[in-house]
Amino acid sequence: MAKITADTLIADCLKYNPDAASVLMSYGMHCLGCALAHGETIAEAVNAHGKDLDELLEKLNEGVEE
Repeated sequence: MAKITADTLIADCLKYNPDAASVLMSYGMHCLGCALAHGETIAEAVNAHGKDLDELLEKLNEGVEE
């Protein structure tokens, strides 16, 4: 099973968790289609948007398929 960490790229996160887009968007991260999102880590996105990293990672990992 893949685990989403602070170092996981957003593009990979979207592959690991089918609900990742809606989770990220609920945290105000509406730039999923942005070219930078494919090379940006979860931690970088959180820092740019001022969100709680641990809380977001918990939500993202709830939907990771085994």
